[in-house]
Order: sequence, then structure tokens, then C-alpha cells
Amino acid sequence: MGTMHRYLTKTRFKVGHECPTKLYFYGKPEFGNNNSDSAFLHALAEGGFQVGELAKVYHEGGIQIETLDSEEAIKETAKHLKRKSVILYEAAIKFQDLFVRVDVLRKTDDVVELIEVKAKSFDPTEEDPFYNKRELKKGIKKIHSEWEPYLLDIAFQTHVVRGAFPKWKITSALMLADKSSEATVDGLNQLFSLETDSTGRTRAVANPKVKKTDLGVQVLTRVGVDEEVRLIFGQEFDGKSFSEYISCLSAAFTQDKMIAPLVGSRCKSCEYRIDNLKKQSGLKSGFETCWSHAAKFSTKDFERPLVLDVWNFRKSDNIIKNGRYFMDSLEEGDIEPRPRPGDAGLSNTERQWIQITAATKEGKRPYLDHAGLSAEILGWTFPLHFIDFETTMVAIPFNKGRKPYEQIAFQFSHHVFNADGTIEHKTEYINREQGKFPNFEFVRALRLALSNDSGTIFRYAAHENTVLTQIRHQLKNSSELDRQELIEWIESITKSCDDSIDKWEGKRNMVDLCDIIKRYYYHPETHGSNSIKKVLPAILGTSEFLQNKYSHPIYGATNSIQSKNFQDWSWIKKDAKGVVIDPYKLLPPIFSDLDLETMDSLITEGSLADGGAAMTAYARMQFTQMSEAERNRVSKALLRYCELDTFAMVMIYEYWRFEIESRQRKAA
Repeated sequence: MGTMHRYLTKTRFKVGHECPTKLYFYGKPEFGNNNSDSAFLHALAEGGFQVGELAKVYHEGGIQIETLDSEEAIKETAKHLKRKSVILYEAAIKFQDLFVRVDVLRKTDDVVELIEVKAKSFDPTEEDPFYNKRELKKGIKKIHSEWEPYLLDIAFQTHVVRGAFPKWKITSALMLADKSSEATVDGLNQLFSLETDSTGRTRAVANPKVKKTDLGVQVLTRVGVDEEVRLIFGQEFDGKSFSEYISCLSAAFTQDKMIAPLVGSRCKSCEYRIDNLKKQSGLKSGFETCWSHAAKFSTKDFERPLVLDVWNFRKSDNIIKNGRYFMDSLEEGDIEPRPRPGDAGLSNTERQWIQITAATKEGKRPYLDHAGLSAEILGWTFPLHFIDFETTMVAIPFNKGRKPYEQIAFQFSHHVFNADGTIEHKTEYINREQGKFPNFEFVRALRLALSNDSGTIFRYAAHENTVLTQIRHQLKNSSELDRQELIEWIESITKSCDDSIDKWEGKRNMVDLCDIIKRYYYHPETHGSNSIKKVLPAILGTSEFLQNKYSHPIYGATNSIQSKNFQDWSWIKKDAKGVVIDPYKLLPPIFSDLDLETMDSLITEGSLADGGAAMTAYARMQFTQMSEAERNRVSKALLRYCELDTFAMVMIYEYWRFEIESRQRKAA
């Protein structure tokens, strides 16, 4: 292996553009990083590994630069670029202290095309897709924030290759998943299996017999972006030209110097903001390093609730710029809490003020609007149904007739709470079969599960409603004999999305339990989060009723709570300090190399219903070679995981019901 040089790569450039100070922490093992596996997990869950391999098949006849050693790869690439015409995969090129690996490089004479392959959807029918529409109306061409990371990536590569080969003509393109293209062959994904090489890297490997002609209509599209690259080259970044900006980041990284931090609301989700467990293991916090420099924080200051952690607070940057960093520095006038117009429950600003008050006072008691919540509950009809879906959207369609990033619903769980207080894990569904399109079978199974009565149905957040409306659209374009019946049933339990041409709201439209929480309940231990993964542990840590009930092995026990995946199970277990352990941490890992928390880390709150673990597991079931025993083990783990998602909703309901009834008994 050659000597490791501290090049500014395209990945490091991306990190530096997000936050220049992060370059100092990047790659240093002493600094904890919450996103250490996220790039891998995203690629796995969305089929990104397969997209890269598919792009190579679309550009047949290329040469793979295999070596991971930068210097060796540069030499090998230079040797091949002496040819008049060549296609290279992962071409390695350096210029000064800059280094790139180009996904696909095509050279003909002195014309070189750089193609960056991304597992991102693209609509070729959209006019000016890369630009901010509001600015365009003013005659200003500004890159849309959604596309900026991808276009900066290819612009960085273009800068490096032009610097290395100034006499050549360099053109730039992105290769993206074409939302308008339908697969014309089945099993595209199965042509690219995932394998782990001798270095431990996961990669997609194409079936050696696969030819471009076997793939049918292309589901990836090449989009030229020379105009966008020119626009980026002409912009200023922190008062510098693009070239100067790159040089500044490169100098900081190669010299291992920390660029002075600018703290603000974006620090909230910083991957170097690690928890106490990681710090106790000896890892350093990059977040604390930044705030110690920029805001002169002491060690104790990091124990105080910060302004940037106020939920959905859009004024935090201005307040931080004025030197107010802590929640206890906020006044009611900063929030201006106002009632929700024409609706029951808390408004966003009222909820923010409750969070601030709870975080800055002793006791930290949960907020529960007994009267408002009681009124909601009175409108619910028994038996109560709690449902949760696990879904995925992959770049390369599994099936003929399907488009990139179409919704795939592969699993659901369903609990029932009866009028007499009995609880049952009633039904479940999972698709284990590789390459199968499960959505219509999924809806039939769900319809069968929910059609025996007119009880209220609960979901958590918008995910289930969105998925069913997307399947409705798929049914409308299908030839299923029962499609009209299924469409009508979907409409009966859903509400049309804001962007839908058709408008409806079903008589049995699902109740969003997350919305109920936002309006009537707040627990300080959630720190503003409404994720069920945060709400449930907070409630269990508070509720003596739930602790007493579920410390006994009654879940999945005969003549008690029926379960399909657990037997004689206790949900309440405490650690050495007497703290209730998060129930999700009681579940065994789905895979031995990735625990649930790590796999869920790629899903941020509010997207995909916190289903990162299930998405990752399903991707592995679809894309990797598994024995039947391993497939059964993974399926069993997924069923347990999803069952807890719906039982979490049941326990939240039980807690509310107990609290309301207790208040009513005291009042009587």
C-alpha cells in the first residue's frame, strides 16, 4: 500500500460545505460520529449499490479501477487515459491536494465526460428541475436546495479533472433514477446481488451474463449539467470564488487545522453531537468542541437545555446570533404562544412554550390536557385498531411495469383493544419473497383484518395514509379484478393528500395518534421529539400503572394478552439504576452486525415512520443471497419489531385512559 495522502475528496468537500469545522473531526477515531454507518445504510435501503452497478452495464465495455489505494489508482487511471477512447469506472484523478473517483468516465480523443451516478429520482418532464422556482420567476437562476449537494459534487469533480487535464474538454452529467420510466423486465434487482469483499466492503456484483440488451427500457437517465456547473463556478461561497473556496477547505484539511466554528440551529442534528454513553466510552464530542470555542461553554453549560432544541422553532438562529444560547434565557415574547385557531388542543407555539417551561423548571412533570384528550377519546368507537406499516422505495423497480421509487408495502402489524379492556395482536402480514410486488396482496390482507367491525383505526403520523393513497393510485392503473372494491375501501379509511387531484375523506378515516400527542400531551424526557421511539420510553418511565402491569410476563401469555411473536414476555425491565429500559432495546438485533438503533439512525423523525431498521432488513432480504434459515430468522425479527410498533400505540392509549379515569375518580 502507498503512503496515505490527506487529499480533499468529494466526500470531504461535501462535509466541509455542510460545515467547514466538521473537516477537522472527519475521519478521526477519537471523535464520536452518529452517522458512521448512515451512508452505507441509505445505499442499502434504497438500492444505491445496485444503481451504481446498473450504470456500468448501461456503459458496457468499461474498465474498473479496482484498487482502493489512492496513489496506485491514480497511476492506473493515467495509464488508461492515454488511450484515444476508453470508459473507466471509478477513475482516480488528482489535482494539487484534491482527489476524486469518477463513477463513470468516458473519453473520446480530448473530450471527457464525467458521469456521477446517484440513487435519486428525477422527473425528465419537469421544466428547469434543478432551479428554485420562486427565484426563476424573478429571472434569477439559483440552484434548488434539494439538488445543491449533487450538483456541487459533480462541480467539484469537474474542477479537479479540468485542473489535472487543462487541454481537454470536460463535460458533466448526472445519472439518476427516471421517475417516468417503467421497467420492462422482471427482477432487475436480482441481477445485482450484494456481496462483501475481502476488505469488508459491501458492493453490488452484476450477474456476469448480464448484457445491456437484457435490461429492457432504461430506468436510469443521463442528465447533462454543464449549465449548472458553470453557474456554480460563477457563484461566491463565503465571499470566495468556487476555486478559492475549494482551496480554503483543502488547506484546512491537508494541514489539519480547525476552521473557526459558527454555531446555530443546524448544530442540532450534527453527527458529532454524541450522547453520554459514547462520551463515557472515551469518545470526544465535536459538537462540544465547537460550542466551547464559539460560545465559550463550560462543561456544565452542556447540561443546560439549549435554544436550538426547542421543537420546530424557526427563530432560534437569530436568538443564538444575539448570544442567547439556553432555553432559560427565552421569554414568553420570544415564542408568542397563541391558541390553535378554531381547533382543540395545543398550537405549535403553545407546545414550544410548554417545552421551554418544562425544561427550565424543577420537577419536569408531563403535560396532559385531560379535558381535551377525554373529549377526543369519547369520539372513538370500540374495538380500537392500531396499525403500523413497514415500507420501502427503491431506485431500481422489482417488477415489470413499476417505476423507480414506487412505494412498496411489505409488512403490517395490527393490534386490537376491545371495549372490555382485552388486548390482542390480531393480525400481521409480511412478504418474504424476493422480487415480488406485494402491495395489492398487502391491501387485501389489511382490508380483511379491518373489515369485521366499524371500530376506530389509529396510525402514527402520516405514513400509513400516504402509503395507502399511493397504492390506490397503483390500483387505478392496474388490471386487478377487484381494484375498484379495493380503491373504495382505501378511500373509506384515508384522506386525500394535499397534492391529490381527487379529493376525499373516508367515514372511517384513520386517527393520527402522533397528532393527538402534539395537541394534548408533552413529556419533558422526549426533549421536543414526537417520535414514538421517544414518546413510549418517556411514558413508561413515568407511568406506575404501565410499570406494574407490564413488569409481569403477561404479554403473549395464555388467557392474557394474545401475541403472534412473543410468549410470556415482560415489557418492563429496569437497569442497575432502576431506570426502565427502552422496550426496543430489549429486542434482539435483526442482524448480528447492525443493531436496531444503528439501522434506525438513517431515518430522521417524520420520514418513513422511523422504519430504518425494517427498510434495511427488507433490502438485505431482497438483495443478498440468504439461506432459508437466515430468511426465516430475519422475518421473525421483523415481525417482532413491527408488533412492538403497534403495541407501543396501545400502551400510550392505556396510559392516557388510566390518567383520565384516575382524574375522574378523584373529581367524583
